[in-house]
Amino acid sequence: MSTAYENILVETRGEGPLRYGWITLHRPKAMNALNDALMDELGAALLSFDADEGIACVVVTGSEKAFAAGADIALMHPFNFPDAYRKGLISRNWDTLRQVRKPVIAAVSGFALGGGCEVAMACDFIIAADNARFGQPEIKLGIIPGAGGTQRLPLAVGKSKAMDLALTGRMMDASEAERAGLVSRVVPLAELHAEAAKAADAMCGYSLLALMAVKESVNRAFESPLSEGLLFERRLFHALFSSADQKEGMGAFLEKRTPGFTHR
Repeated sequence: MSTAYENILVETRGEGPLRYGWITLHRPKAMNALNDALMDELGAALLSFDADEGIACVVVTGSEKAFAAGADIALMHPFNFPDAYRKGLISRNWDTLRQVRKPVIAAVSGFALGGGCEVAMACDFIIAADNARFGQPEIKLGIIPGAGGTQRLPLAVGKSKAMDLALTGRMMDASEAERAGLVSRVVPLAELHAEAAKAADAMCGYSLLALMAVKESVNRAFESPLSEGLLFERRLFHALFSSADQKEGMGAFLEKRTPGFTHR
């Protein structure tokens, strides 16, 4: 990826036919506070990787001290309601993650607060370093979360803990976040990037069609009644039997060899 960015670092990693994107939020002087320019660039990089047939998934990470310490308060402070509503504050460029069909992993160390926590939750799963801290402290600013904090957080941790975090503004450490179900696993800080890379590398060895179908199907569980979700899953399950990858995957299993998926 040759595009030059000012607020993120973008790499392509991996050795196989399928590789993975690696995006590092990079506003070190502002603890990766999420301003318009950064969110524009993050969205552009994600969509570029999503459109690349050689990419299986994407990892989004920050610095050791901060994944992202929140939205840029200095940017938001002057807004009034008409301006915020008309210009789509925390809307226009924050919803791009929802358009990405390939898996996105958040590798979180340090602070993931406010908008930073919301960006992490918008990813498909979170691997947290043992120094990670999560929170929705918007109540301290006289506002509420505006990028999914009141919606995705209760889906992940339940109503009581979501209310606790949003109403008190307290932070939740990595251990509590794992117990609550916000993060998939906690690893030592020194191993965070290696663990995220291991997960991404594993996905690079699978059928891209199946990866995308898993993401769509799991997300459907949060957006539809159980009966509709089960039907959606069943139809995707059936549909994959029309793919070359299904024949290759099952054939390789029966023949006790490594599959060579073609993503067709």
